Amino acid sequence: MTKKLHPSFKVWIEVNGKPVVGKGGAKILQAIESEGSISKAAKKVGMSYRYIWGYLVKMEQMVGEPVVQTKVGGSGGGGAKLTKMGKKLLKEYLKTEKIVEKALTKLG
Repeated sequence: MTKKLHPSFKVWIEVNGKPVVGKGGAKILQAIESEGSISKAAKKVGMSYRYIWGYLVKMEQMVGEPVVQTKVGGSGGGGAKLTKMGKKLLKEYLKTEKIVEKALTKLG
């Protein structure tokens, strides 16, 4: 039996040589964007709220500005959305992943 070989890759976005967003981080940012809530995003990606909050804090420390803007609950409920930097990080990650994926498809 011949096993099929195929290339694989990992992509991440770095700031000052340190990884900031990889596949998991991109999933978190996408979920926050689509759900409008960190807690709903946590459920969607199967991670704890606490883990995601810590991840966002580390990300913000590395880029030097907020990546998510939160709104405290109340009668209308709370929420979260990506800032310009959050959207930029997600866009750069997805663009880079797509380029590498396309290049590997041409090889295969």
